[in-house]
Amino acid sequence: MAAVVGIRDLDPRRTAIYAVQVLTVAVCYYGAGRLGLMRQLVVEGAVFTPIWPPTGVAVASLLILGVRAWPGIALGVLLVIVSITTLRPVALVNVAGNTAAPVCAYLLLRKVGFRTDLARLRDGLALVFLAALTSMLLSASVGVGLLTLIGRIDPDSFWPVWLGWWVGDAMGVLIVTPVLLLLRTARRPLLLTRWKEAAGLAVICLALVPLATRSEVSLLFLVYPLLIWAALRFLLAGSMLCALFTSVMATVAATDRTGPFARLSRVEVMIKLQAFNGTMALTALLLSAVIMEQRNTRRSVERACQELVEVLEHLTAGEAPPARTPKTPDHER
Repeated sequence: MAAVVGIRDLDPRRTAIYAVQVLTVAVCYYGAGRLGLMRQLVVEGAVFTPIWPPTGVAVASLLILGVRAWPGIALGVLLVIVSITTLRPVALVNVAGNTAAPVCAYLLLRKVGFRTDLARLRDGLALVFLAALTSMLLSASVGVGLLTLIGRIDPDSFWPVWLGWWVGDAMGVLIVTPVLLLLRTARRPLLLTRWKEAAGLAVICLALVPLATRSEVSLLFLVYPLLIWAALRFLLAGSMLCALFTSVMATVAATDRTGPFARLSRVEVMIKLQAFNGTMALTALLLSAVIMEQRNTRRSVERACQELVEVLEHLTAGEAPPARTPKTPDHER
């Protein structure tokens, strides 16, 4: 019996599928890392990215594939490190920290019953406070602590650098993870009017967001009506795509030191950019979750009322109530 179980566990087909999944995660992590490295800020002599997309890729991979995806994350971290510097034994500490943080996020989310459709407010809050803000403390502390120990940064600069690292990792989870989870279950709108409205929203975003992020007059507040429009009409898909595009444009403007980020010190640029990106991502994510939860609740009440009317009609006619088959919840459709 043990031999049979051992043979099944070593099924070549399953092993091959698992190897492909690990390599896919590693390649996606590496690709996201290269994209993130295209825009950097320097604070207290340390270089960091305002948004670190690989953390979002890592958390999404774990939510989709399970904890077994961690070797792909570790391999991806290693590939990113090799691409920017020579590999040293001390780099393995960074690999461990950047792998442990997404795994910690996944375990915390699983413990609270997180659903990947993000159709409940509690799911949005869990992603924000457990996956982004809490779990990414681990990667920031390990990374900046290592830089301090090996003398790459001055101990007096620990907290500004740590803050930049932590917020960058958290922003990757807040912005990239929801988009990847949505792409996994994306569906096209069936009505032509929805396509027209989506195209109109996209055109306005393409015109207004660059203006708001590059104008010397502070116009960043103009982005929020677009987020509200996208959330009300297209739920999480619309609001998070809008937030992703806006955060990219704001990061480009900040690293170019133009628009509302001109004539600011490096620390001020970091604080302003990350405060804007953070509040924007929170607005998009939580507003969409509230709207989706209310819609699902309303549909459940409407179905219950309809079923009650049908039962009363049958009872009034002296007939037995029709048998009910379990219906798939809205969030699972």
